[in-house]
Amino acid sequence: MQGYHLAELNVGRLVAPMDDPRVAEFVDNIDRINGLGKRLPGFVWMMEGSGSPGNLENAIGGDAQFVPNLSVWESVEQLETFVWGTLHKQFYERRAEWFEVLGEMHFVMWWVPEGHRPTLEEALARLEHLNTHGDSDHAFGWAHLKQARQWQGNRCAPVAAE
Repeated sequence: MQGYHLAELNVGRLVAPMDDPRVAEFVDNIDRINGLGKRLPGFVWMMEGSGSPGNLENAIGGDAQFVPNLSVWESVEQLETFVWGTLHKQFYERRAEWFEVLGEMHFVMWWVPEGHRPTLEEALARLEHLNTHGDSDHAFGWAHLKQARQWQGNRCAPVAAE
């Protein structure tokens, strides 16, 4: 969409606190994977913390085990390339080792005007809208985007609420 970029929020809840050995491999690689995304064509912006790995300091609901990933991309195809066409895919495929299965949708996308940097509060409101109303132009998942192709062969099992 001309004049717009694609925002995405993905929320996971770690199976253990961030300093627990069970999640150490994930935590130790957050900056590596995020850095890879930042170098890809189409990357626009990512919400970041102030020194901790990734964005782990932005607890949701006071729960430090919730890990939000909020970013903006120029296009659907470029986001798909990052998610399933880079080293990120290997970590995505191993998510069950580090994250709990959430009982509702935990991933949402929406279009933002170029230059807009969504807040975590805005993103969580979009996620809530998606969980309440399903896919719409206001908040959606991969199936809502006709140009999205790679998600079909790479998506979570239905039990993982993708």
